[in-house]
Amino acid sequence: MFLQIEWRRFEAVIEALFAQAGFETKAQTHGADGGVDVWLYAKGKPNEPVSIVQCKQWTGKSVGVDKIRELRGVMASHNLSRGQFATTSGFTSDAVTFAKANGVNLLDVDALVALIERRSQEQREALLAIALEGDYWRPTCVNCGTKMVERAKRDGSGFWGCINFPKCRTTMKMRSGNGLADESLGWVA
Repeated sequence: MFLQIEWRRFEAVIEALFAQAGFETKAQTHGADGGVDVWLYAKGKPNEPVSIVQCKQWTGKSVGVDKIRELRGVMASHNLSRGQFATTSGFTSDAVTFAKANGVNLLDVDALVALIERRSQEQREALLAIALEGDYWRPTCVNCGTKMVERAKRDGSGFWGCINFPKCRTTMKMRSGNGLADESLGWVA
């Protein structure tokens, strides 16, 4: 399921998952996020973050130690001792070692599915509704926050382009085929 949804929808599901766990959340919807996709706050303390979450919706590429170090740097700049890194892929062994020593909780696709499976039926349905709302597969422009449109190169190959072109020139490579991933990941409400 995670590989069938676009990056922004993945972040929305992760934010909702943490909200279900009892955190107050605040997300960065587009533009420069400063290394934070979701801020986590204790209930009743909206001005004191207790953790941050970085999300990467990647396929076929493990998250390396460099990305975990970047998150740790952001944690340090905000005096936070805990951070979360959620991905649709996995982590390199160096990333796992560094994370364990530096207060970073790693959530690969298997850990995310396990967390979701521990939720109530109602909570799983709510997460699935967030994941599959509207054009869940159409990417969002990282700069404008609008849905991208299909465009074609001169050679006929396709790519995603920002609807605000030429003002915004953000593009994204299209996945080959239908862009859908193996459905064996589970997570069915």
